[in-house]
Amino acid sequence: MMLAIPFPPVSPEVFSIEIGEITLALRWYALAYIAGILIGWRIMVAAVRRPALWNRDGPPMTPAQIEALVTWLILGIILGGRLGYVLFYNPGYYLVHPAEIIAVWQGGMSFHGGMLGVAVALWLFCRRHRIAVLPALDLLALAAPPGLFLGRLANFINAELWGRPTDLPWGVIFPGAAAQDCPGIEGPCARHPSQLYEAALEGLALGLVLFWLAGRRGGWLKRPGALTGAFLAGYGLARFAVEFVRQPDPQFVVPGNPLGLALHAGGWGLTMGQILSLPMILLGALFIARARRKGAAGARA
Repeated sequence: MMLAIPFPPVSPEVFSIEIGEITLALRWYALAYIAGILIGWRIMVAAVRRPALWNRDGPPMTPAQIEALVTWLILGIILGGRLGYVLFYNPGYYLVHPAEIIAVWQGGMSFHGGMLGVAVALWLFCRRHRIAVLPALDLLALAAPPGLFLGRLANFINAELWGRPTDLPWGVIFPGAAAQDCPGIEGPCARHPSQLYEAALEGLALGLVLFWLAGRRGGWLKRPGALTGAFLAGYGLARFAVEFVRQPDPQFVVPGNPLGLALHAGGWGLTMGQILSLPMILLGALFIARARRKGAAGARA
């Protein structure tokens, strides 16, 4: 008998209230967004209150400015995440059904789109308040992993974004017809809990590395752009690796392409997540190289 873990009996809703024919519910996914933003806010405030972590120019923002920035970031996450999903993962469908683009309650958010939305929101905020962009990006990179960690846990609770079928003993039997649609497998179909892989790599491991780099011994906040580069490269590498066992979106799985590769030839290729992660890895390496070069030049001066 195949070893596998049954999906735990947990509801996607924290609680729900019925008012007449209307049901109001607080879902774990929404709670993860809220908690991630609040934790990130407190991390940024704590960092700017420690001048020793920064170079001679000091922290890029005040606690009051960070509080104002949070609203901009929320808009960037929602708008960028949704538009990224529409453009990167299912443009054909939304071209035919444009009214559903705003239907975020039906699901469909892209991390890469959300990241771009946050970057645009931060740039506009910094330009308006005359704040140096690179140190502000470093501050945001330090604050992001807790939200990623909680978001991936919420994906698991929602029984979504699961991985490919596996016979490993920690495979999870996710509920639902789509999760159990595994050609060639008889009986319950166990899948990689790729959400938990991502929570561990993109959230926990990356967060610990960034905290260590930002500390006094690491000193990476003293070199503007270095921590941003570490975040971009770290997330890109983690996501690229997990994509090998993560089930792609169903629109990519077609006859002749059972692995759902967005770019492929001769049975080899890349998923959309891997394609979007490669520029992050390259950009991260460029940020780190630039920061090191600037730091070396400053030391010589």
